[in-house]
Amino acid sequence: MYIAFLGPRGSFTYQVAQQAFPTAKLVPYDTITEVMKAVEEQAVDYSVIPVENSIEGSVHETVDYLFHQADLRAVAEVIQPIFQQLMATDPSTDIQVIYSHPQALAQAKKYIDVHYPQARLEATASTAYAARFVASHPKQLFAAIAPQAAAKEYGLTIVARDIQEMAQNFTRFWVLGSGAVTLPLVQTGRKCSLALTLPENLPGALYKAMSVFAWRGIDLTKIESRPLKTALGEYFFILDVANTQAVLLDYALKELTSLGISYKILGDYFIYQAQ
Repeated sequence: MYIAFLGPRGSFTYQVAQQAFPTAKLVPYDTITEVMKAVEEQAVDYSVIPVENSIEGSVHETVDYLFHQADLRAVAEVIQPIFQQLMATDPSTDIQVIYSHPQALAQAKKYIDVHYPQARLEATASTAYAARFVASHPKQLFAAIAPQAAAKEYGLTIVARDIQEMAQNFTRFWVLGSGAVTLPLVQTGRKCSLALTLPENLPGALYKAMSVFAWRGIDLTKIESRPLKTALGEYFFILDVANTQAVLLDYALKELTSLGISYKILGDYFIYQAQ
C-alpha cells in the first residue's frame, strides 16, 4: 500500500501517516495539492493532508481544491496534538540560530526569549525542512523547532520538549481515498463534511439550510464561508455535521435539495485520535 503525505519526512503529516498506516510505503510530496492529486490520479492508495488547525484555522488550499477541482472524499479523520521540540545535532551546542516554520517560531517565542535570547530566528518552509537543514550542518551552532518524528528521522537530539506556548493545539488531518479504511487508532466519533452553495433567489437561504439540521437535532460542529471565485460577495459554506444517525442526515440532505440548495459531500468519516 502506498500513502502520499505532505513532506518532507519528519513533518506532522508524516507523523500522522506513520501512525495511521504503520506498514505502508509513505511517499512525500512538496505541496498539499500534489498530495491530493496523487490519490486522484491513482499514483497512491490514500493521501494524508492537513485540513484545520485549532489555532490557525482551516487550510484553505485543502478545502478549495476539494470543492472546486477534485472528485475526492475524506474517508477518515485523524486529530493530532501539536507539540514542538527544540532539537540540535549536539545537546551541548551554544545555539546561535534557530530554524523553523514561522508559526512554530511564534508559538515558541516565550521559551526562546528566556533560554536563547541571543539566538537569531530563521523561517523555513516547514518544521521538517528546518530539522533536515540543521542535520545537514552538524558543525554549525544551529537548532530547529520541529516534531519529535523529525528528530528521529534526521538523527537530532531533543534539547527541550514541548516548548509551544499553547497546550491546546491540535490539527485535523484527512485521509483521502476511494474506499473505506479502518485505522489502528482510537476511534472517537463520526462526521460528515459538506460544501453548500445557496441559490440567489431564496430569501433567508442560509437560515433555511441551517434549520434543516437544527429541527432534526443534528449537531453542526463547524460552519465556515469561502469565496465561490465567481464574483465578489459570493460564497460557498463548509459544514461539519455530527453523523450519529445516518437516516436523519439522509433526510436532511434530501430537504436541502428540495429547497434548491446544492451540496457536495467532502467526506463521511470516522474520527481517530493520534498520539
